[in-house]
Amino acid sequence: MIALLRVAKFVVSLCSLLFIVSFLPGQSVYSQDTASSVNNLPPITVKAYDTENDAGSSITVEWSDPGYWRREGFNGYRLSRKNVASGIEDSLDVLPTGHVLHEDRSVSDDSSYTYTLAVLINGANLTSTSTEVVRSSKQWFDNRLTWVLILGLIICGAVIYFIESAKRGTKLFLRRIAGLEAIDEAVGRATEMGRPILFIAGIQDMDDVQTIAGLTILGSIARTVAEYDTKINMPVCTSLVMTAARETIKHAYVTAGRPDAYNDDMVRYVTNEQFGFVAAVDGIMVRERPAACFLLGAFFAESLIMAETGNSIGAIQVAGTAMPAQLPFFVAACDYTLIGEELFAASAYLSGEPRQLGSLKGADVGKAIAMIVILVGVIATTIASAWNSESMLWIENLLRQMFSTG
Repeated sequence: MIALLRVAKFVVSLCSLLFIVSFLPGQSVYSQDTASSVNNLPPITVKAYDTENDAGSSITVEWSDPGYWRREGFNGYRLSRKNVASGIEDSLDVLPTGHVLHEDRSVSDDSSYTYTLAVLINGANLTSTSTEVVRSSKQWFDNRLTWVLILGLIICGAVIYFIESAKRGTKLFLRRIAGLEAIDEAVGRATEMGRPILFIAGIQDMDDVQTIAGLTILGSIARTVAEYDTKINMPVCTSLVMTAARETIKHAYVTAGRPDAYNDDMVRYVTNEQFGFVAAVDGIMVRERPAACFLLGAFFAESLIMAETGNSIGAIQVAGTAMPAQLPFFVAACDYTLIGEELFAASAYLSGEPRQLGSLKGADVGKAIAMIVILVGVIATTIASAWNSESMLWIENLLRQMFSTG
């Protein structure tokens, strides 16, 4: 029994001694293995170059990865940068596991730099040789957007071609819009009933393209009003719209040969406060009971209030806006609605102005190209995925390269 106790005591003492020795510096097997693993690592190759297709102040550093991140104890990479002129060396962030590329965006185009990379494994590191001297610079043209430039030139060429064709008197085909065909009907009904026409060009100022489109349509409506000798009433909420609308209606009356019938009171400034303006418009609708209401321009929360009031008095209503959130209200409460781009198409259609017509037709060419590209891309992707067709895969990759910006 005594012998067994002595043996146990000896074993415990030996284990304690080994445990203490394992923590002595430079004596652990772990440290020897670490040094050996670092020495056995394959060399690392690093290269740095100016980042392509950028506005400068960026250098891309790229390096080979022989599988360091798979080794036990790998903690990432440490990238160092040295300014050649000043000799100042900066240590950049430690890059996470698996990265083989880093874009340094903290450089100056006026300085040159070199880079070194260290592999961090168990506290030790393997440092690469320095890269060649590199300097960042800006590129004036992004090669990735070449096809976008080509398509832009095609569309611009189409716009110029159609504008010149319209100036020569060529009749350009435009799809008929139901809301425009109802204008004469609405004005004729107001004439028969002896009731006025109400026109609202939205609540935005002249810096909004929807307001301009609405005033263009106003010119055509005002010519019909002048010919039929019907009263038109137009409350506005901005002074510039008031001035522009008065000039538009006055020109329409002059064109119709009835300049004496024009009156500045046809266009009245009310207020620039949103719901104060809406209250005034609703009061005009209820008191004067117009036979036709035209709501053409930019509208917001007031759209449903005015449209429902016009519907309640039994007026024919033609509305149009490019505000997507307001379109459902106009569709529900109005007889005819110009949806989105139809508002701008209507202004070009009614004005007959060559530049507007040419721009509209040129934009249609761009839309046709986009639809064809989308259709071809969907078909190519579907066939390439289903039947592994190399030709369809080539088309898919080509379209990705043409329209990729990254």
